[in-house]
Amino acid sequence: MSDTKQLTLPITGMTCANCVATVERNLKKLDGVQSAVVNLSSERATVDFDAAKLGLPEVIARVNRAGYGVATGEADLVIKRLSDDNDARRLEKALAKLEGVLEAQVTFTAEKARVKYVPTIVTQAELRRAVSSAGFEAVELGGQAEDAEAMAREHEINEQRRLLIVGLVFTVPLFLFAMARDFNLLPAMFYEMAPMAGMSAAPAPWTNWLMLALATPVQFYVGWQYYVGAYKALRNKSANMDVLIVMGSSAAFFYSLPITFGLLMGHVYYETAAVIITLIKLGKFLEARAKGRTSEAIKKLMGLRAKTARVIRDGVEAEVSIDDVRVGDMILVKPGEKIPVDGVVVEGRSAIDESMLTGESLPVEKKPGDAIIGATLNKLGLLKFEATKVGKETALAQIIKLVEDAQGSKAPIQKMADQVSAVFVPIVIGIAAFTFAGWYFFGPALPVNAEIDNFTRALIYMVAVLVIACPCAMGLATPTAIMVGTGKGAEAGILFRNSEALERAGKVSVVILDKTGTITKGQPAVTDIITNYELQITNEELLRLAASVERGSEHPLGESIWAEATTRGLTLVEPAGFKAEAGHGVQAEVEGRSVIVGNKRMFEARGIQLGNLESEVARLQSEAKTAMLVAIDNHAAGIIAVADTIKDSSKDAIADLHKMGLKVAMITGDNQKTAAAIAKQVGVDTVLAEVLPEGKSSEVKKLQNQIANRQSSIANIVAMVGDGVNDAPALAQADVGLAIGTGTDVAMAAAPVTLMSGDLRGVARAIHLSRKTLTTIKQNLFWAFIYNVILIPAAALGYLNPMLAAGAMAFSSVFVVTNSLRLRSVKI
Repeated sequence: MSDTKQLTLPITGMTCANCVATVERNLKKLDGVQSAVVNLSSERATVDFDAAKLGLPEVIARVNRAGYGVATGEADLVIKRLSDDNDARRLEKALAKLEGVLEAQVTFTAEKARVKYVPTIVTQAELRRAVSSAGFEAVELGGQAEDAEAMAREHEINEQRRLLIVGLVFTVPLFLFAMARDFNLLPAMFYEMAPMAGMSAAPAPWTNWLMLALATPVQFYVGWQYYVGAYKALRNKSANMDVLIVMGSSAAFFYSLPITFGLLMGHVYYETAAVIITLIKLGKFLEARAKGRTSEAIKKLMGLRAKTARVIRDGVEAEVSIDDVRVGDMILVKPGEKIPVDGVVVEGRSAIDESMLTGESLPVEKKPGDAIIGATLNKLGLLKFEATKVGKETALAQIIKLVEDAQGSKAPIQKMADQVSAVFVPIVIGIAAFTFAGWYFFGPALPVNAEIDNFTRALIYMVAVLVIACPCAMGLATPTAIMVGTGKGAEAGILFRNSEALERAGKVSVVILDKTGTITKGQPAVTDIITNYELQITNEELLRLAASVERGSEHPLGESIWAEATTRGLTLVEPAGFKAEAGHGVQAEVEGRSVIVGNKRMFEARGIQLGNLESEVARLQSEAKTAMLVAIDNHAAGIIAVADTIKDSSKDAIADLHKMGLKVAMITGDNQKTAAAIAKQVGVDTVLAEVLPEGKSSEVKKLQNQIANRQSSIANIVAMVGDGVNDAPALAQADVGLAIGTGTDVAMAAAPVTLMSGDLRGVARAIHLSRKTLTTIKQNLFWAFIYNVILIPAAALGYLNPMLAAGAMAFSSVFVVTNSLRLRSVKI
């Protein structure tokens, strides 16, 4: 009998009845679908299907294949009570099992869960219930996201501090008392009889009861959360750090009980159990404080937001909360005030300090019509602007989300640590069991006057193994470094879309730079006008005809010709029959004459001879100028030379890349001579000239698979740097795409890495930061693995006291977090 299920999906992209039919038809093609009904007005599809043959991902994939989408929601939850990375993965699995959940990502270091779900199938309330049933607590990120999160974090740290203080209040006296008692440093009343020669005094039985009284609050009050965590982990058929702590401390505590009750002879180990729990609590407290500092970059970004805005509504000026600002509102900003939201200047001129977002120290001049970014600082004049983006749509909000996404993603280097962590605790329990059995059955004979027996010795060494093992350090090694690295990048105007981009950027061996807008300013200007004396046409007339054609062009070179004609006050006419050929030029009819403005390829395709202009073209190209050829009625009429100014920082930026041992290539649509002249000025190694826009991605692919220069072969990790819009295919093809931008849309760029300022030196900074982050990750992983590889066998062989083991374990994860925090001081 089939297990029939019904799903209701919110469909996007439907506009007519034909769309409905297309979606229905595609859904019905799926094996297992019994019926599919799509409603255009509600934009929903109801699907009945056999769950044994089909699942939600396949249904959604089919809708996407049909050319439509399924609307999804994204829930951000702050998760409390995560003990280690195993808990994060366990919660991930629990959330992913929920019907309607498409993706679930839980980050132990950030203590956050990001869940992508279909809102018609599962609600956020159900997500929170799933978190609770898995043994954790969820705090929803609502309108006061940062406040709710900060309060939750602060409460947790305060709770850890309180429990640590309680632990110390009982453990320190207990430990000192136990040591003093064992070394015969206490008055005679604490001993049963006077010590005999060569032997310790036998402690009075009531001292064991005193130690029990001091140890019990630590074991079952301070350490209660470890018992709860261990129970929930085992109930979910998993094992985490809590299991190891509970097994180790409980073994010492419960072994001591029958001795205290007089049922067995021997030494009690209450101080061992208490010290284990208190030291680990100290480590967790320090770790929680240190982890809080890894996300300081996000807090800084959130703190940049203005709290209020001075809005003009119905002619009345009023100060309102930033949350009440609406798109279209007119806002006044005085000198020294923050720009509250993104917008466009309507009145006034000023200089804006954008350094907090772009890393660019020099203020940027703003005038009417210019875009301004929220959270930047108005330095000089009074500005009146219209709000264009508010709330989650602002550049700052997008940047915060981008950084959070990157911090929550998993880097490829983390996969090995995840694989080891998944089986780590069961392996440690196995080693502990073998340790006990080995020492109990095969251990060397104890001296006749030994204070412990064979069982006690085996138990102590087993406890040491359980307590020394630290899965936390492995789980924290990568994500803490990623959090600090991405945050450090955001402060410098370098946005990594995910942790994979951060990792790959450090392995780059070749950097390809797009010329226009990357090496150059992307604002070409007319430098020379040369006419064919045979046609007897003036410079002004040639420019007027060419500019009239270019009125319909959106190409930067065409715009420069049009701008020059406008500056000279020439009267332009409306062209007829405008045609543009990508990578070649434009053609139109002006005042009854056929006018062509294009490059040499366009002229050759039409059989137009350059004649005496050929030598002029060669001269201009050697001067790094682009020669725009003009033909009138299929006769070469002249040349308009256009040059794009090289950015001040380009030469230094390319020199920085060379210092890092990287090969640098330049890609451009310019002819070989012009490209070579620019390449010589800035010092690039390889020139890829006369590349059409659609051919850039194939050139990137060639470099990935072959030799970069004639002398030496290189690894195929290639970075492409472009403007993020025109170069989108090439950026996608490259192993690492870096988009250079200077505006509010940069956070939305598709490239894995976005450089907020237009400064090319940001490329070297991004690669340097990636290398430093990778080095930190490797140091962390080395420590995490070598710590366990060396100290677990040392504990098994009897070289470690359980209390020393607990201290080492507590501080191993603190070391990893602290090492990651060193990234904050790295100069990039």
